[in-house]
Amino acid sequence: MKRKDILAAVLAAAIIAGCGGNIPTSSPAATDESAAAETTEVSAEVTDKASTNEDSSETTTADASESENNSDPENTNDSDSADSSDSESSKKAFVDDVALKDLCADNFTLGVGINGSDLFNQCLNIPQYMELSKKHFNSVTMTNLMKSCYILDQAGSIKNLEDGNDEPALSFASIDPTLEWCKENGMKMRGHTLVWHTQAPNWFFREGYTDDGEYVDKETMLSRMESYIKQLLTHVQTEYPGVIYCWDVVNEAVEPESADPDSFFKCRTKCGQDPNPWYDTIGPDYVEMAFTYARKYADEDVLLFYNDYNTYQEPKTEGIYALCEYLNEKGLIDGIGMQGYWGIDYPPISDIEKAITKFAELGLQIQVTELSIGVDAETDEQFEKQAEAYGKVFQMLHDMDQESGGPANITNVTVFGLVDHYRESDTTNTRIFNKDYEPKPAFIKIREVMENY
Repeated sequence: MKRKDILAAVLAAAIIAGCGGNIPTSSPAATDESAAAETTEVSAEVTDKASTNEDSSETTTADASESENNSDPENTNDSDSADSSDSESSKKAFVDDVALKDLCADNFTLGVGINGSDLFNQCLNIPQYMELSKKHFNSVTMTNLMKSCYILDQAGSIKNLEDGNDEPALSFASIDPTLEWCKENGMKMRGHTLVWHTQAPNWFFREGYTDDGEYVDKETMLSRMESYIKQLLTHVQTEYPGVIYCWDVVNEAVEPESADPDSFFKCRTKCGQDPNPWYDTIGPDYVEMAFTYARKYADEDVLLFYNDYNTYQEPKTEGIYALCEYLNEKGLIDGIGMQGYWGIDYPPISDIEKAITKFAELGLQIQVTELSIGVDAETDEQFEKQAEAYGKVFQMLHDMDQESGGPANITNVTVFGLVDHYRESDTTNTRIFNKDYEPKPAFIKIREVMENY
């Protein structure tokens, strides 16, 4: 009852809002927009294959059973209660007796996504979510609230201009609470993400920091990029030293289908029908410059990653390889992030292995940064198939890692969320615990695979 009371209180208080100048507080009209924003990266790779449909029907078995058992309350109810208690105790013992991070320790750190689209609905507000994360993981990623649309402050930026300061204004209200939790609990964080064409506010690229201004010139945009990266890295490294151990510096810049024909790495010019404002204002060298600024301002021990989806598809593999080879020659990159929005029957494990083998030739670290394996329907059969898929991925990653004699230096695997339907509007079914915080078959399979080593 205590867990349900906590969740109910959090959901009642949660007012979902989309990206804006400052961290949203209350904006009921923005509910749909923010929910869509929270799944933006998921939809980019999964397309129509993995289900994000929410099973909104509530289980009524317990109520029906209680009604049927009214005729014999002394015998049946006590028996059912004992069975239920034993089952819950058994599940709790299974989850608590060993930590997944310890099973993976010989090969890679294990990370989890901290979901949420505003300060009210983020998982940080759910004690059970955070305790379970602390138990089983030694790395976290903020899945939304560290993106530029939550940090850039439009009103503050305009005020800066009025005061003769060209630099953008930043607000850290969306990230400080989770960074503070990490600092207090000895948890490391993947910084996600510095430069991304999606969830970057349009006004940031325009004259006067206004919604309807013309695009600024390349020199101005590079200055804004450098200032943004400098301010953000300085803040987290000063206030929370040692917490962020790596950054996804640039996200999803390689796209063969919308590539600049003159770009050696197939630089993205569009996202669907929408423009890539970084490309439009700076050109394809926005990627190199982002890494240049990140290397300039990051602490010496902070690792810099390029992060992308569909990394197993050959044209994209080639573009990512070419980009990262170039950055590596300049000493600007430490690793490649492979997101991992995969399904229960795709892609073939051999395709992922082939991409990892190719990337490993560069001598860079490899991390699976957003592992999410969805199901088409929330049935026992589908969840068993999901478990098998997760098991095959962890088996493959173990075998491909250098510590196991493989070719790749795999240093982190992050599942991009912990609990299915962690709040009322969350439709995701890719995670390894169900909404009641019980281990799904996927959790059990990952544990079984990693316990063998």
